Amino acid sequence: MSGALEGIRVLDLTRLLPGGFCSLLFADAGADVIKVEDTKAGDYIRWSPPYYGSEEQDRLGTRSALYLALNRGKRSIRLDLKSDAGREAFLRLARDADVVLESFRPGVLDRLGCGWATLHELNPRLVMCSITGYGQTGPNRDRAGHDTNYLALAGLLGLTGQADGPPVQAAGQIADLGGGALMAAFGVLAALMRRERTGEGQYVDVSMTDGALSWLAMAAAQYLCDGRVPRRGTEPLNGGIACYLPYEAADGWVSCGALEPKFWRAFCEGVGRPDLVEHQFAPPGSEGHAQIAAVFRERTRAEWKAFNDEHDCCIEPILDLDEALAADWVRERAMLVEIDQPELGPVRVLGNPVKLSATPGEATRPAPALGEHTREVLAAAGYAETEIDELFAQGAAAGPDAGGREEFRA
Repeated sequence: MSGALEGIRVLDLTRLLPGGFCSLLFADAGADVIKVEDTKAGDYIRWSPPYYGSEEQDRLGTRSALYLALNRGKRSIRLDLKSDAGREAFLRLARDADVVLESFRPGVLDRLGCGWATLHELNPRLVMCSITGYGQTGPNRDRAGHDTNYLALAGLLGLTGQADGPPVQAAGQIADLGGGALMAAFGVLAALMRRERTGEGQYVDVSMTDGALSWLAMAAAQYLCDGRVPRRGTEPLNGGIACYLPYEAADGWVSCGALEPKFWRAFCEGVGRPDLVEHQFAPPGSEGHAQIAAVFRERTRAEWKAFNDEHDCCIEPILDLDEALAADWVRERAMLVEIDQPELGPVRVLGNPVKLSATPGEATRPAPALGEHTREVLAAAGYAETEIDELFAQGAAAGPDAGGREEFRA
């Protein structure tokens, strides 16, 4: 069964998480994603712990669990874009590509002779997407950063945590994935849809900070309407009301999300405490909140799950990751799959979260070794075998087993 994006070719110049996750979505949907890695270490995430297998398998750059999780279904080539021959090879590939995805600092590809103006002139149908921390314009465009920095400047980190405590970093990379990878995927698909109508590609500028700010749509709407600045741990959806909080149970923690009055009433009546109905929006630390917390401590997580099954009031156990991955819904929704990874055997990774009825996608193809497909891709682009040999001899291109791990350690 073909994927929804079959026939779309993506040249992925990104490294690490945001771009890797974005192109993973494309690969799972059937696109031909070609990782364009350098002739040294390639994508740094290849060498990031934890590792599968032995040191002997390290040479392929496929021991890293993080790398395998983000790069299934892709192909890998190695080019030196700083060399004339390597640059020419990339430009030749771009002539027939649909998408170029990159995450360098603004201006880097222009200096390499592979920027948007060059690529657009070469291939007017091309869609190019840049994922950066702060975008291609503005006062922060050249600053370095990571997920926590983008969340900080967007105001999201400052709103996360208890009112009397420090800001709390989320376990998931909200800016990297939600503000970067997902916004990039949407932007590229929107540009491809327009191309179908007009025949013209376009440039997609994605700032992870912009994307993180957009996650505050509700909080920002409130502030922009009445001018009241929201504060950490005091708003309805960030820890400010009793009906929407985590609570300690007899053997762990549970989440209560009984925002609607019908859910809160079902909870209160189900535990035999109709007097608590009036405390639905009590703030943390109040007497009403203390009484509710005492009720939650009376039952275990399993008992609260059974209670919710009976009363339908939005109470669920807070699971550790091992518990979540062992849950029935993860198996039934195919959110944990096995990849038969060469040299390693079966490796478990998270599945594709987008379920399409006609083209459900493929989440079980292995991740590529560093430079595994260099010769294959260059040959398909029209290079003769002798020309590929010359590119390798010049150092403009490379295949596997060329010392990537050693280059990374250096």
